[in-house]
Amino acid sequence: MRRSVFTGCMKMADMVGYDYDLILVLPRFGIPLGFGERTVRDVCRDCGVNEEFFLMVCNMYSFDDYRPEDEMVARTDKRMVAEYLIASHRYYVEERLPHLQKRLEVVADSMGVNSAMVLKRFFGDYCREVKEHVEREERNLSTLMEDAADGEGRRRAVSENFVKNHEGIKDKLSDLRQIVLKYVPGERMGEEVMEVVFDMMQLSRDLEKHAELEELLLMPEEDCALSEREREVLELVARGCSSKEVAERLSISVNTVNTHRKSITRKTGIRSVAGLAVYWRLYLDRSGKRQ
Repeated sequence: MRRSVFTGCMKMADMVGYDYDLILVLPRFGIPLGFGERTVRDVCRDCGVNEEFFLMVCNMYSFDDYRPEDEMVARTDKRMVAEYLIASHRYYVEERLPHLQKRLEVVADSMGVNSAMVLKRFFGDYCREVKEHVEREERNLSTLMEDAADGEGRRRAVSENFVKNHEGIKDKLSDLRQIVLKYVPGERMGEEVMEVVFDMMQLSRDLEKHAELEELLLMPEEDCALSEREREVLELVARGCSSKEVAERLSISVNTVNTHRKSITRKTGIRSVAGLAVYWRLYLDRSGKRQ
């Protein structure tokens, strides 16, 4: 774990200048541009935003090895979390996906009629899947936020309605990016194709960070058990497989494998492959399983 890199005494412009993708996060907190020389603390105060939660989100988005203290996660207001997650959903469904769809349609129209139709249908299906996903999340969000819910019940709800469903969303976008990057002719529309690929890379990173944030803030603190997929990833990593090899064996993307590896490290506190191999052996012995 590392200390927070962004702090309240930093100038907001300096923080956004470090990672320009944070410009896409600001509207979800109701923070407009034009903050001048004000610090993060000043801007949060003026906009009525909780500074600690805002910095937690920004640090998670910008630094892959950042994880907030358990005490910070525990005291984070779940209603505030829900408001942020819903604002993120609105951004994906109402702004980012329509923007990407318009650009993708321009590129598709430069191809043959059949190819264009297939590409548009693929992305249209993806947009509907994302919309259904966020609607399903929001239907369950109120239940997840109830303080009376017991830890195991919350863990199952998160696993079934949030974490498990993230894989398909991320993998399908990764597949589309690879298709456009490798197989869409760029001779006539090189700039447009590059912009579409860049937009998909940016959205993919955003969705990955969003999923990590949901899991961290909605998973009960006391539950550190690995999911079934995490155990599968752990076993293959312990056997010496690279992330690419794990992805091929489990038929998921490398990005998804890396997300699972981060979650495994967060839950176990173990980073090295050698350490994970030992942990896996101890897990087998403890559970009475044999290789």
